[in-house]
Amino acid sequence: MDKSTAQAVGPTFGFLTVVDSPSHGVFGGYLLVDLSGRPVEFHCTAPVRISRAQQILYGATLPGHLHGGQIGPALLAEAGVEPRAVLTDVESMLHVRSHTRLPVALVRRLAGAESAGGADRGFAVGNASVIPPPGPASGDDADGTVLRERLAELGAAVDLQEPFERIRAAIEEAQRH
Repeated sequence: MDKSTAQAVGPTFGFLTVVDSPSHGVFGGYLLVDLSGRPVEFHCTAPVRISRAQQILYGATLPGHLHGGQIGPALLAEAGVEPRAVLTDVESMLHVRSHTRLPVALVRRLAGAESAGGADRGFAVGNASVIPPPGPASGDDADGTVLRERLAELGAAVDLQEPFERIRAAIEEAQRH
């Protein structure tokens, strides 16, 4: 997408997630939407299969490495439009923050965020809790403030959980063909 097209679209927001398919592997999906929730771009990865050796060697660090260190950065690099913020519903995807200058945050249903202990550093947007990653990632320790400002208008028009459902449905549909 060229620069004039990107400007015509207006502000966009990225939704980044992974789908684990027992028969295919792990897929990454990235949906960019405008302020009304309409899709601007969609990208997904080919399935990534994890070997038993990788599971053993990486141990508990495997999800963060795979999701936030490989899949997430690859998807962000594919986008032709830079979003105002990147949201994920997978905690291990927060590791992508060290690979981008964009604000990144975890989205949970309000009840889920409170029970997970994230409500103390998060804030509500509609029926969701937005939780920035802990600590400064790339010198920007104001991610929470930036995110709150950038998501205010989007949250009035879009349920922040819904785009993740679209990503999963699109990946599942692609697996059928």
